Amino acid sequence: MSWILDKLKIGKKVPKTEEAWVECPKCKQNNLASELGSNLNVCPQCQYHCRLTAHERLGLLLDSESFKEFDVDLAPIDPIKFKDKKKYKDRIKSSLKKSYGSDAIVTGTGKLENHEVEVCIFDFNFMGGSMGSVVGEKITRSIDRALENKIPLIIVCCSGGARMQEGILSLMQMAKTSAALKTLSEAGVPYISILTDPTMGGVSASFAMLGDIIIAEPGAILGFAGPRVIEQTIQQRLPEGFQTAEFCLDHGLIDHVVHRHDLKGVLNNIFTILKNKPTAKPPSD
Repeated sequence: MSWILDKLKIGKKVPKTEEAWVECPKCKQNNLASELGSNLNVCPQCQYHCRLTAHERLGLLLDSESFKEFDVDLAPIDPIKFKDKKKYKDRIKSSLKKSYGSDAIVTGTGKLENHEVEVCIFDFNFMGGSMGSVVGEKITRSIDRALENKIPLIIVCCSGGARMQEGILSLMQMAKTSAALKTLSEAGVPYISILTDPTMGGVSASFAMLGDIIIAEPGAILGFAGPRVIEQTIQQRLPEGFQTAEFCLDHGLIDHVVHRHDLKGVLNNIFTILKNKPTAKPPSD
């Protein structure tokens, strides 16, 4: 049992007096919270993949006590003094109470079945996993570390897109992260993009879809605009299952759909193959 899952009591039985029921968002069946946790937050009735926090995800992917977090001091500010129904500063304060980190992503270095990796994990609890300046900066620094250490990069996306409260500064992160990934690609360092529900907007239109290998969880909704917006725009009904991971796989947008139980093993196989791949010999004259 991973130390993080152990600490968070994911997968551990709790006394009957503390047992709680959780309704599956898809099939509406009730599951005991402890049993759902022991199944990695996958509904045993319909296999719906419920969202994980960033640190639950780290416990799922990384070897016990191998994670070293970086850039924990980076925190969002209010550069354009944005206000809608609430001030941006108040939204930040509210999100800090719901999530572990100081923004919508946790980044650092760890080991996956003894493969050293650089990881970036989104947390939907922080403003819907939206991407602002801090998210873009932390991802870019992670890319730089992967490049410096010549280790694979993994980004696990769970985001509604770019954060409107930072205006153009959030949109700039799309180009910033994409340019950094170009440098990583030119150096031959692998980048695995993992898409979870949802991966939308500016995140899907930049680094999420630039992986050397793109993997999605079953049933994840992927795309730029949501289906309701698209239908209202084109005045047409969309195909059944449009924007699900399975639909995207059938239409060539992603490479693989992998059940959460199998994800770590699949990643281990990928990194083992890449590590053992023979170096190409230069052509002889």
